[in-house]
Amino acid sequence: MVDVLITICALVLLMVAVGLSSVLRGPTRADRMMAAQLFGTGGIAALLLVGTASGVEAVVDVALTLAVLAAFASVAFVKADRQGESGVRDEETR
Repeated sequence: MVDVLITICALVLLMVAVGLSSVLRGPTRADRMMAAQLFGTGGIAALLLVGTASGVEAVVDVALTLAVLAAFASVAFVKADRQGESGVRDEETR
């Protein structure tokens, strides 16, 4: 079972590399943010697989912490992008 999980982990990382090569070529900030999210999601999946295969619960905890941080990063990016488009900060629009 461990060999299967490690093989799946390698395939996940390979798919992330293929996806990153296409997304990183994007010209906009949103494309680059998508690349960061793809890298984070693939890394989280790989950590979860490795943690399950090795039986180390700390690796799973790290993966889940990274998932929460990735969600916060997405929200921060969207908020900053909206402020950049309008040219006005949120506090001033209330």
